[in-house]
Amino acid sequence: MDVVRTSKRLSRVLRHDPCSVGLALDEHGWVPVADLLTALRLTRAELDDVVAGNDKRRYAYDETGTRIRASQGHSVPVDLGHAPAVPPAELFHGTVERFLPAVLAEGLRPMGRHAVHLSPDRQTAAAVGARRGRPVVLRVDAAAMTRDGATFTRSPNGVWLVDAVPPRYLART
Repeated sequence: MDVVRTSKRLSRVLRHDPCSVGLALDEHGWVPVADLLTALRLTRAELDDVVAGNDKRRYAYDETGTRIRASQGHSVPVDLGHAPAVPPAELFHGTVERFLPAVLAEGLRPMGRHAVHLSPDRQTAAAVGARRGRPVVLRVDAAAMTRDGATFTRSPNGVWLVDAVPPRYLART
């Protein structure tokens, strides 16, 4: 089993296209592990390897270990139930130079996902941005956004989520 390839397939199924393998997520994004194993033709050990080996902790089992979901990044309707949380004063977002003019003019938008994903540190944001080329890291004034009424949530894997980030809260680091 190719762990990277399996992880990408798992991400597509649990975040974007469960119907592609005959699955349906419940309202909170969960799917029975047994159904997923059958649909993807995996063993539980293989799935455990993918979940445990994912450096971004993209997937989570429920407390019983019988259901699994993606931690964030869905383009299909789900309510992950993340409670509002007060973010650190600064958060970060990684992008690439070619997107910078639009981002600085329009701000950060979810682009087909439920929320904008923000990182708690520059290094993580740079790694995210590097997936598409040479990274550019933006600083998000989360303290000002919070004062101005923005609601942030935090997924279990440490990714901060917000509906959008208007350009006035962004600065290139």
